[in-house]
Amino acid sequence: MAVNDECKLKFFELKAKRNHRFIVFKIDEQIQQVTVEKVGSPEETYDDFTNSLPANECRYAVFDFDFTTEENVQKSKIFFIAWAPDSSRVRSKMVYSSSKDRFKRELDGIQVELQATDPSEMSLDIISGRAI
Repeated sequence: MAVNDECKLKFFELKAKRNHRFIVFKIDEQIQQVTVEKVGSPEETYDDFTNSLPANECRYAVFDFDFTTEENVQKSKIFFIAWAPDSSRVRSKMVYSSSKDRFKRELDGIQVELQATDPSEMSLDIISGRAI
């Protein structure tokens, strides 16, 4: 599975320049390539991010999560989320699952990985708990 250069470019912008809140990636099966489907601006919320994931299709996504530690220090962590809802096609789940590790290696700087088949598996509480 090839990775479109725009994927790496947008991820670098999120990581280094902080000019995106999240990025949703899609595998285009016709050209066998991972492409950028949606980029969220820094003002967008976690709800905006979760609403941008399709209910019945797999996606990869990265989310830049800002939080405050118990010591009152502002931090952020970059989450990689493998979204594979139960209602998506079996073939699609297999393609996303088999391509995930290779794609993730292209995105240098991911700090936390999360697998989700249902919105409850990536709730804000779970994200907050994994960040600390």
